[in-house]
Amino acid sequence: MHDDRLIAPSEGPAFAVRRPEGTSSIVLICEHASRTMPKALGTMGLDEAALESHIAWDIGAQRVAEMLSDRLDASLVSQRFSRLAYDCNRPPEAAGAYPERSEIYDVPGNAGLSAEDKARRAEALYHPFHQAIDTLVDGRLSEGRDVVLVTVHSFTPIYFGTPRDGHLGILHDEDSRLADAMLDAAQALKLDQVLRNYPYGPQDGVTHTLKRHGLTRQIANVMLEIRNDLIFDETGQAAWAARVAELLEMSLERLIPEGGRDDT
Repeated sequence: MHDDRLIAPSEGPAFAVRRPEGTSSIVLICEHASRTMPKALGTMGLDEAALESHIAWDIGAQRVAEMLSDRLDASLVSQRFSRLAYDCNRPPEAAGAYPERSEIYDVPGNAGLSAEDKARRAEALYHPFHQAIDTLVDGRLSEGRDVVLVTVHSFTPIYFGTPRDGHLGILHDEDSRLADAMLDAAQALKLDQVLRNYPYGPQDGVTHTLKRHGLTRQIANVMLEIRNDLIFDETGQAAWAARVAELLEMSLERLIPEGGRDDT
C-alpha cells in the first residue's frame, strides 16, 4: 500500500512545545527553528552549504527562543522541519510558502509543485504547527489569562551583497502596542541598532503568524529579527536572550497592569 504521508511516524510531529504549562503571559513562536528536511523530500536538490545556510532556517533563533522560554517560564511552539519544505510564516496560498528561489539559491525540490503537492506540504507542516498555537493560545484565553505573542527570527548580515547594520528588528503589523513599548524600552536601555520593521516589514508578507494568531484575537504581538552573526554561538545567544528578556519584561509592565487582562 502506498503511503503518501510527507512525514513518517518515526520522524515525529511537525512541531515541538517547550514549557507547555509556562506561567508567563508570553507565548513564543519559532517558525524557522530547524533545518531538518522530511526524509521524503531528501535534500531537495540542494548541497550541504545551502542546507546549512540561512535559506533553510533562522540560524540561532531556536536557541535564543529556548533560552527566553527558560528565563521567562514562557511556552514555546517551534516548527521541527525546514522552512524550505514549508515556510510556516506564510499561508498555503502564498508562493513564498514553497520558495522556488531563496536569495542566490534555486530550490529544485520546490520547482513546479502541483496543487496536490502544495496541499500535502501544508497538511503535514503548516496546519499542525498553527493548530498547536491555536490550542495553546485559546486554552489560556478561555482561562482568563493574558496572552502576548512573540515570534523569534534571525536575519543574515549580508543579503544580495548588501550589508545590514541593524542588530535587532522589532516588527509589527496593524497592532504596534508591543513593538512601541519594546522600542521605548530599547531607547531607555540605550541599545544601539534596534529598529522598527527591519529588515522587513508587513509589506513584505512576513507578518502572517502575527495576523493569524494576534490580530484576529486582538492580543498584543511582535516579531523579533536578530542578526544571525550575533547569535551564532552560545555566548551570543545567551547575551541576546538576556537583552530581549529585559525588553519584554519592561514592555509587559507597561502593557499589562498588575492583576488585569489587556483587552484594549
